[in-house]
Amino acid sequence: MNRRLAALLVPVLLAVAGCTATDQRAAPPAAPRAERPSPFADCAALTAAPASAAPAPTAGTGDPLPELTLNCFTGGAPVNLREVKGPAVVNVWASWCPPCRKELPAFQRLSERADGRFQVIGVNSRDSRGGAQSIGEDFGVRFPMLVDQGDAFQRALRRNSFPLTLFVGADGRVRHADASGALDDARLTELVRTHLGVAVGA
Repeated sequence: MNRRLAALLVPVLLAVAGCTATDQRAAPPAAPRAERPSPFADCAALTAAPASAAPAPTAGTGDPLPELTLNCFTGGAPVNLREVKGPAVVNVWASWCPPCRKELPAFQRLSERADGRFQVIGVNSRDSRGGAQSIGEDFGVRFPMLVDQGDAFQRALRRNSFPLTLFVGADGRVRHADASGALDDARLTELVRTHLGVAVGA
C-alpha cells in the first residue's frame, strides 16, 4: 500500500517542483537602483579656452599642469590636465576635510562671477563618491568636478595639502599654489586679480 501511494505522489511532487522552478526563472530581474543625478557640471568644456579669456603672456612662469588624466565625476571622456585651458582656478578638496567644506560655497560663487573669463574646476581627491555627491548637493556646487581616487594629482605637484588651490594662467602654467586654509570670497578675488590678472566683482 505504501509503495502504491509513493508511486502516485512522486509525479505530483515533481510537477509542483517543476512549476516552482519555472516561476522563479520567469520572474523579472530586480531593477538596478537608480543613481542620483550629479550636482556637478560635465567636463567637456575644460579643454576649450574660456570665452573671453585674456591672451597668454609670451613668457610664462611656473610649471605646467602635470601630465595626468583624471575621470570626470559625471562620466564621459577622461580629461588630460595638460589639455585644460586656462585661465583656471583648480580647487583640490575632499568631503572629510572641514576647511574644504567651508570654502566650497566661495568657489561656487567665484564660478558664477567668472563670466567666461576663467574656469573654476574641482578635483575631488581621496574621497568616496557618496561623500562628494552629498557635499555637492548640500552646498549647491555646480562647477565641473574631476576625480582623483588616490593622490596622483598632489603627488605630481609634490604637495600634500587639503585644501589646495592652483591658479593657472592662460598658457596652462601654474602661477600660484595656495595651501593657506579655507579661502573666502575676498581672498579668492584678490588671488585671481594678482595671479590671473582678472578683476572679479563681488
